[in-house]
Amino acid sequence: HLREDTAPRIVEPPTDLLVSRGEPATLSCRAEGRPSPAVEWYKDGERVETDREDPRSHRTLLPGGSLFFLRILHGRRGKPDEGVYVCVARNYLGEATSRNASLEVASE
Repeated sequence: HLREDTAPRIVEPPTDLLVSRGEPATLSCRAEGRPSPAVEWYKDGERVETDREDPRSHRTLLPGGSLFFLRILHGRRGKPDEGVYVCVARNYLGEATSRNASLEVASE
């Protein structure tokens, strides 16, 4: 009995994070669907590049779809990791977008 293909749904959305500068962090996201959906992350509307696109990136897309930061970057010139994130899961039947999760860097 073949199971029918299903559009993605987010089963574990990311939650807001408050992280210290230089610490690792994980924004969780888990999606279900058939075929298994591909997960992408967007920050403030822009697609997040991970080490898949850029081997020097400090962000890794984990196998389940979560976004892992080796260390939160935060310098005098800016807070490149701070912002509002969503994860988007897609397969050929459609896509699902998680709720917004904000990542804030704690001030020292």
